[in-house]
Amino acid sequence: MYQFLINNRDDLIARCKHKVAQRPQRAATLQQLEHGIPLFIDQLTRTLGAEEAGQGSLSIRISGAAGGDAHALSEIGATAAAHGRELQQMGFTVDQVVHDYGDLCQAVTDLAFERDAPFATEDFRTLNRCLDNAIADAVTEFGRLREAGIAAEYTAAANQRMGFFVHELRNALGTATLALSALELGNMTVRGATGAILKRNLLVLETLIDRTIEEVRRGAVVQHQVFSLAAFIADAKDAALLDPAVDRCSLAVSVVDPSLGLRGDRGLLLAALGNLLQNAIKFTQRGTEVRLKAYASLHHVLVEVSDHCGGLAAGSTEAIFTPFHQRGDDRSGLGLGLSIARRGIEADGGTLAVLDLPEVGCVFTIRLPRHPL
Repeated sequence: MYQFLINNRDDLIARCKHKVAQRPQRAATLQQLEHGIPLFIDQLTRTLGAEEAGQGSLSIRISGAAGGDAHALSEIGATAAAHGRELQQMGFTVDQVVHDYGDLCQAVTDLAFERDAPFATEDFRTLNRCLDNAIADAVTEFGRLREAGIAAEYTAAANQRMGFFVHELRNALGTATLALSALELGNMTVRGATGAILKRNLLVLETLIDRTIEEVRRGAVVQHQVFSLAAFIADAKDAALLDPAVDRCSLAVSVVDPSLGLRGDRGLLLAALGNLLQNAIKFTQRGTEVRLKAYASLHHVLVEVSDHCGGLAAGSTEAIFTPFHQRGDDRSGLGLGLSIARRGIEADGGTLAVLDLPEVGCVFTIRLPRHPL
């Protein structure tokens, strides 16, 4: 087999390239076609040459012992691991790794049959050992990278969930703290409107914690209810007026038809609208107006929050809904408000979109199914 590989190297490489190219969606790179199979053939040839010369230790160093070596990769193992890494990074499945080496084995046996070139039993054992070690090391590296990728995705998802949780906790706690300060400064009773805001946000805190515990146990529990749109907008207005930054602008809230209703998780939807108002108040230009408007449109209810922020940067209309994306130079937040708002609204069958008015501002529109009270 040693002399056969030397004499037919180019033919074997051409056959392997052809087999790889014929497999659907393989899309092998030029580097893989030029260096993958040719390198393995050269290493196999050197292994056979070392065995013919009685250099057993050199043969093992090139191709590895039978069964492989968990502590040190052979030359073939290192090349195969790099090949498995390339395929994993290109998004292929593990069977592609095995097929590449199977192509070589098939090409060798087919050509040997055509040329009537019999091989010794020991040559076949060496070929099988080299293929076995190469496939094992390639698959091992492929699996290691795949597991590392899955772990990284899981960590990123866990970080995002934690970010959402912390963001909503901070919002509710901040509003509750502002309400308490207002009660203390004004020497007001907790039975009034400000006291209701405090109670409502304490309830939001409790709900967030309970929901998180429930998610850990068996998944999120969504609590749907039918509620008044007018009361919903009034609660959002009261909470927004507690924002210290509201002094830099004015908040205009339209009259809402008292017959309109919504169905969904009121706490999550209120948090979503609160995030939109908080964002609008934060970014609108000083001395301008933030508007909150809610009305019916056929079978839907639309809630609009408009500001005078000057408009969005070109191409960022969808990017602002990306988790951890922050607008402007203010980095006091987590960049999660709009992402959380959209997710909460979509969970109740609604949509959240933004209309960019260049050099003027933005109009965020919540669209939810309309329900009778």
